[in-house]
Amino acid sequence: MTAQRTPSSGLARDVRADFPILATKLDGKPPVYLDNAATTQIPRQVLDAVHDYYSNDNSNVGRGVHTLGMRATDRFMRSRERVRAFLNAAEASEIVFTKSATESVNLVAQGFGTHAVAAGDEVLISGLEHHSNLLPWRQLCLRTGAVLQVADVDEYGEPSLDAFRAKITERTRLIAVAHVSNVQGTVNPVREIAAEAHSHGIFVVVDGAQAVAHRSVDVRDLDADFYCFSAHKMYGPHGTGVLYGKAEHFERMEPLLLGGGMTPIATYADGPVGARPPLLFEAGSPNIAGMVGTAAAMDYLDGLGRDAVGGHDAALAARAAEGLRALDGVTVYGAQAPLGGIVSFNVDGVHPHDVGSHLNTFGIATRTGVHCAVPFLDSLGIVGSVRASFGVYNTMEEAELLIDSVTTAEKGFWSMNHPDERFLKG
Repeated sequence: MTAQRTPSSGLARDVRADFPILATKLDGKPPVYLDNAATTQIPRQVLDAVHDYYSNDNSNVGRGVHTLGMRATDRFMRSRERVRAFLNAAEASEIVFTKSATESVNLVAQGFGTHAVAAGDEVLISGLEHHSNLLPWRQLCLRTGAVLQVADVDEYGEPSLDAFRAKITERTRLIAVAHVSNVQGTVNPVREIAAEAHSHGIFVVVDGAQAVAHRSVDVRDLDADFYCFSAHKMYGPHGTGVLYGKAEHFERMEPLLLGGGMTPIATYADGPVGARPPLLFEAGSPNIAGMVGTAAAMDYLDGLGRDAVGGHDAALAARAAEGLRALDGVTVYGAQAPLGGIVSFNVDGVHPHDVGSHLNTFGIATRTGVHCAVPFLDSLGIVGSVRASFGVYNTMEEAELLIDSVTTAEKGFWSMNHPDERFLKG
């Protein structure tokens, strides 16, 4: 009989048995996996869906009328419809498959941004963005002669609607913002930002990579012009991403890639490619199995209940933040309740890599370093941080183990020899 979780977890059942990797041992210890903001583990239901596709329906899509080709195409199309329903998009044609949230943002920056932004215009981002929601816009500004503006964060490293309002000018054409910060789990007021932006005729791009695993996302309610995420952060496979865009915006976008599958027309002379969204933006053979797995991950989350999942993750992060704040010499970043399931902290005088290595001796996996957000960490005045991020299979006992283990963290190699050095892949 499956053991039941405590009511405070928010989930109706223990899900750990769904994840085969949690039954393994790492250095003789069961894994305490708290690196979910980087990559979530994959449940058996998703593994089975991917295996079933490769075992029974493996073929290319839209290329042939034979039985396997038609079955693969059907599963691919059903996966797109599943994503549409998951986000409450109006039409399946508003869903473009990419390989990652990073590719999705770059597609918008290069395919849409060059039409929306010109010399002298402004692109506005928040001061806590992941590099993937910073560098594409910086590059767009360099190409077009536009200016990159940054909405300030407060003393806790959190932006606000007022901070965005303060930076909006008559030249602002586009705002890009994370739904949830990948460093400290801050939930940004994206609905309010979008409403304010649209009142000025400004487009809004939302990086939802850290949001979709922890909360219901209704793109029509948020009213963002574009919304993107990656499957590997929501219990799906790597190499799969999603870009939602309003249909009218896709009509004016240019593709990032050209090639097979995205057009029925090709000649040696100049002329239209004749493709329509979403296929216009999906040149080449798609990651069919990845999209099948993404759809299965959405089924899995909906089966658990997305409100229950969000409540569970937030409760564990809140307990971790509370316990860590109570420790002498430990700083927890951010003032908000960690509704994004992420807690970022440091131990005074101990390099975050040393803390991470220490936690690993207890079987605890965390992320240490700059979290691909160097300008944000610079604004906090820190070399890096330790990030613990929670998922559906984590328990209150694991949150307590994290707190207890931090109490014995000591200076090691990094603290002694490279106290101010960053390992930039971290």
